[in-house]
Amino acid sequence: MDTPEYINAPKEASNEVSKTFFQNASAPRVSTDAALFNAIQKEHPSVPITVVPDAYANLKSYAAAGHAEIETIRQNDADQKIWPDSLRWTIFLPPARRLGGSNGTLAELTHFESYLYKWNDMSFLVYYAIGRDGVSAYPQTRNQYILGDKAAVQALTIAAGRWSSTVHAEVWVFNRGIWMKDRLLFESVQKSRWEDVILDEDMKLDLLDTVERFFDSQEQYDRLRVPWKRGVIFYGPPGNGKTISIKATMRSLHERKSPVPTLYVKTLISFVPSVYSIEAIFSKARQEAPCYLVFEDLDSVVTDNVRSFFLNAVDGISPNDGIFMIGSTNHLDRLDPGIANRPSRFDRKFFFPNPSYDQRVQYCKYWQRKLSDNKDVEFPDEICEAVAEITEKFSFAYIQEAFVSALLSIVKDKGRHKAVQKHEMEDLEEAWELLEVADGNADQIATALKDKDLEDYVLWRNLKRQIEKLRKELREEK
Repeated sequence: MDTPEYINAPKEASNEVSKTFFQNASAPRVSTDAALFNAIQKEHPSVPITVVPDAYANLKSYAAAGHAEIETIRQNDADQKIWPDSLRWTIFLPPARRLGGSNGTLAELTHFESYLYKWNDMSFLVYYAIGRDGVSAYPQTRNQYILGDKAAVQALTIAAGRWSSTVHAEVWVFNRGIWMKDRLLFESVQKSRWEDVILDEDMKLDLLDTVERFFDSQEQYDRLRVPWKRGVIFYGPPGNGKTISIKATMRSLHERKSPVPTLYVKTLISFVPSVYSIEAIFSKARQEAPCYLVFEDLDSVVTDNVRSFFLNAVDGISPNDGIFMIGSTNHLDRLDPGIANRPSRFDRKFFFPNPSYDQRVQYCKYWQRKLSDNKDVEFPDEICEAVAEITEKFSFAYIQEAFVSALLSIVKDKGRHKAVQKHEMEDLEEAWELLEVADGNADQIATALKDKDLEDYVLWRNLKRQIEKLRKELREEK
């Protein structure tokens, strides 16, 4: 079978297509897409055109991942009237984090361009354009006009589309009406470990078993003829481990032999009706199932104006097989009873209370391990118990704030050179006195050090001061 002449795309872009884009963009118009398609067809009459929105199969991202090559080309100038090859905005992107010394970077936002796309020993001419039709068009249309053999273009679109629709060291996040890939959230999740989550041990095991068993139990659900879906709610005062538990679960699910993706709903605020947002969330979840669908701060996401849409999406006609929903809230009382107290929507509730005395000791030991390499901070076991004694009714977040503030205060004091020098001299004199008293006897030295009062530890003094401040804030909040 002879290979069609157009299996490899034209090597030159047409100036007439550029002309159409720029003329159409500067005048009243109905459809940029239609105008461009017509112009491309006129300039390349023998070559099939396939229009692919980049939201469904992003050719540039696919190439950037190493699966294809892009070659910049210039337009032909047969008519001696050269319109611009492209239209790009240069924009500044601030660093994702100020730490690390990055000053940000420049990027380009492309509105119109053409390039040669090489994939699997084939080449395609591609015109790319943003269609800005109307004042409030949302979302903007970003189309790729791919010229080449129809079957070859379809194979490319499937490959690029499959890649674009899959996360790669990212998490799907729903924000302002659309799904986006978030690499920073994925990196944060990778730092979250169940070993660092301090909960009642029975509750932790129950929680882990509930989630893991769900994704291992499709056959059992099918055999019982019940929908393979489940939901739980984490509730309780803020700062007691709901978020870290969600992240630790996300990591453990990602590390399974068959990774379970997480879909994270950040907010429903958008330029489109709320019913669309709810439908977009559950459509994506059904597409990705089996998956872990997270609604953090559920009471602020499912408000009165979206409640009926939400309930219909959860219990409606469309099947939600393989979807495990997790919602967290600091205010269970603000949730509609139809959500909080209705099995088949959210079947289980896990309460995250303020930590007990033993859990507070355990959390202090977590900080003790974190500071074990710090030679400037003495942190004996006694401090863990003493801090736990005076932090009753504190959340983990409040205890963390006490440690952070105390350590910052110590660093600030260390920065005062004269005070540091004096402190170091006092430490040397104290050590010398201990040696003299003990006369080289190791047991006596150890006894003398053991008798050191808590007030002699700079960490304890600063912790106690910060805890007193936080206690005052708690009283004022009441």
